[in-house]
This record gives sequence, C-alpha cells and structure tokens, in this order.
Amino acid sequence: MTRTTSPVARALDRIGRLDPALHAFIEVWPDEALAREREAAARRLPLGGLPFAVKGPSGIRSFAARRLIAAGGSPVGATSVPGPGTHWQTWGLGAHGRTVNPWRADRTPGGSSAGSAVAVATGMAELATGSDGAGSVRIPAAWCGVFGLKTTNGLLPSPDRSGLASAGVLARSAAAAEPYLRHVLGGGVPDAAAPALPLPLPAVYSEDLGFAEVDLEVAAVVRAAVDRLVAAGTVRLLGHDAALLDPVGAWTAVRGGSPDAPEAVRVRRTNDERLDALLAGGTLLLTPVTPNRPHGHEGPGDFYSTALTWAFNLSGHPAASLPAGFTGDGCPVGLQLAAARGADVRLLAAARAVEEALPAAPVPPTAGRAAAGH
Repeated sequence: MTRTTSPVARALDRIGRLDPALHAFIEVWPDEALAREREAAARRLPLGGLPFAVKGPSGIRSFAARRLIAAGGSPVGATSVPGPGTHWQTWGLGAHGRTVNPWRADRTPGGSSAGSAVAVATGMAELATGSDGAGSVRIPAAWCGVFGLKTTNGLLPSPDRSGLASAGVLARSAAAAEPYLRHVLGGGVPDAAAPALPLPLPAVYSEDLGFAEVDLEVAAVVRAAVDRLVAAGTVRLLGHDAALLDPVGAWTAVRGGSPDAPEAVRVRRTNDERLDALLAGGTLLLTPVTPNRPHGHEGPGDFYSTALTWAFNLSGHPAASLPAGFTGDGCPVGLQLAAARGADVRLLAAARAVEEALPAAPVPPTAGRAAAGH
C-alpha cells in the first residue's frame, strides 16, 4: 500500500482502521480536517495542520481547541466521554460502543478523557484536549501509557463552576505536548534548543500521600521508575514527609456545592499549607497516578481510582502523568509529577527530563499492527 504523506490523512486512515474496535471517537470530520490542513499549509501557520482530537461533543468550542486551530491545528474528531450512569467517570462511550483500553480490551482506558487517551496512544491523533476535575486527564494517560497534563486551576477558561476542573492535554510524550502549552497558554514554553533544567531535580516521593491503599505491584513499578531517575542523576530525593489528609470528603463537598462546609475548609487549608511548603523552591512531588491498575468495564469495585489525583484539583496545583512501566498482566502504570501553582512550563520541562531518563514508552500492539499495514 502506498504511504500517505499528509499527517491528517495518516491520522484519518488510522481512525478508519482502528476505531471500529477501540471506539475512541464519537464524531470524525475528514473533510473539514483535510481542508484545515491545506489552509494551514497555505498560510504557513506554525502547527502546519497538526492533527489533534477534542474531548467530547463540546470540545471543538473549547478555548484550547480555538487556540490550536488559530495556530494551524487540524481537529480530526471528537473523542468519547463517559455514558449515562457511569458514576466514577472512568469509562468512555464511543459512537458504536464502549471505549476499550488499547493494551487490554477487557479493561477501561480510564476517563473521563477516555477517547482522547486512546486516540493519542494509537496514533489516531498527535495530541488531544482533555479536562481534569478529579484525575480525568491523568488517569487515562496513565492507563493508556501516554503523557497527560492537568494545568494549574484557573489558568485556562473552564465551564466547571466548582473550580475543580482544569483544562489539559494528552500526547505521546511531554515533548509532543509542547505545542499545546506554546499556543494555548502563550509564549515562554521552552523548545528543544532551550537550556534544560539543572539536574538533579529536587523531589519528594510518596507512595500513598499518607492515606491511600495502593496495589503492591503498581507501587513497585512506580518505585522502580523513581529509583531509575535517582540512579540517572535526574532526580534527587529529599527526606520530606508528603502526608496529606484524605481529600475525598472535601472534594465531594465542593463538587456538591458546599465548599464552605467546615470539614472541607479544614482539609483544603491543611493540604494547601502542606503542599505549598513541600513544593516551594521548585521541588517536585512524585507519586503513582492511581492506586490501582486499569479495572474491567464493570467498574472499579471498592477502589477510588482518583485517590492520588483529586487532591491537586482541590489545591489547584498542576500535575502530570508519565508512563512508568507495566504490571505483570500487561497494564500500563503512570508516574505523577506535581509542581507549584503556575509552574506549568517548569513542570513540562521537568517531565521532559524525566522521560528522557526512563525507557521509551512502547506503542500498543493494536497501533503497531496498524502501522505495519501501510
């Protein structure tokens, strides 16, 4: 078969090959995407027709999508989000069925940015927009083996009145996510020629943030990745305590419209003080993204998949997920990096340094077979 040369044409071809089994998209826009790519080339726009996906039915109207289009990005379609009755928001429902994890079809890809993570992991889009109110970018990034970033709360427009949700991006790597920060957030994002952050990066590692029950194998995969970062001279671990108060009650109160409930105020104030002290001076906080591996489509059971992510939605700190490795049953595991509020650019630079010291994330077998078909 003759290889197509247009990035958008290649993305659309992969969608046609893969999405009937993965159900990552609810809509695909081939004619519009190709037209935008031609326009971007004709106008010499910086993104040059970069094929990206948008989260959910309203994603094309988001601030991030508008900024990417203005810079020459070409949206190829809208990705799946949870269907009715999915309380934990860790599923996706595509146009023709439930969204499946590209590594294991019997497992969920996570959510609520489910289809966005699957599209990026399998090369159906080069990056995808997401939103994160409790881990909805970081969890699917972790479970699909890609990079995901939740920006500092309030940095970008969000329709979520609770203030918990923040815009984010999913990409194959931190380096591949740079166009999002450059063109959505504005200038100041380092490019490949910019000086790297001085190494080693000061960091604190916490397996459980002081309260979560973490799957032993998930914890072992993340700890091995952290040890590799230390051995490579990328990270220098500090002996600080990263214990927080369990945010479940506070998050639920804020989400339910009661942010001034006394216990919620106490938990938020305490965790804010601890995190601000911990992350001062450019220190990173490293944790697993989730306490559990990707669960089946029937649900997570007794696990709170959000246990290690939603504290940063309450506090507003930016946080990212990077591929850390795999459990023995073939499930991807994510390493979470959190940084000081507003330090999104520095967090991306730190993520680039971290991913350079870790083994390159593989592509899912399904995506590899599709590439071999050309």
